[in-house]
Amino acid sequence: MALTSVTACGAGREAAVRPPERPAAPSAADRTTDERAAEKAALDAYSGYLDASRTAGGRGDPHAPELSRFLGDPLLTRVRIAIREAKEHGAMRTGTLKSDPSVTAVSLDSVPATVDIQDCLDATGYRLVYVKDLRMVPGSAGKRYLATATATRYPDGRWRISTGAAHQDQPC
Repeated sequence: MALTSVTACGAGREAAVRPPERPAAPSAADRTTDERAAEKAALDAYSGYLDASRTAGGRGDPHAPELSRFLGDPLLTRVRIAIREAKEHGAMRTGTLKSDPSVTAVSLDSVPATVDIQDCLDATGYRLVYVKDLRMVPGSAGKRYLATATATRYPDGRWRISTGAAHQDQPC
């Protein structure tokens, strides 16, 4: 560490001044703990997103408050549009959507911080049906497929799912 000699104005004495120290880089243990916490928060947000989407879709409510709790844009807008369009066509989602997500990447140094998630969604029991008679909408039979999503840490510190894609051409 370099020391610099500075003469204080009017004091006639020299004082040793040290340059400011850089903050210590997080230790490997701290980094691992932070990454685990981010993974858990991101997976919780993903689970919340799936639950909120199923609930809002079943009610035909594109402005259900739970959506904005777990989703961020651009995905929030896409989900709201899909729910609104289904409702306009007299349809709603019903049934069970099974999920088995895992984290594929954690980027805490990016701005904003992100966590990438991969999932094998089982939509075989999840249907788009007509509200008036609960008949299945033709062409809406579910299957098992790969889905990907990105959780983003927002300025308020909460993790929300900001992007998502259903890769229905990629079975799992």
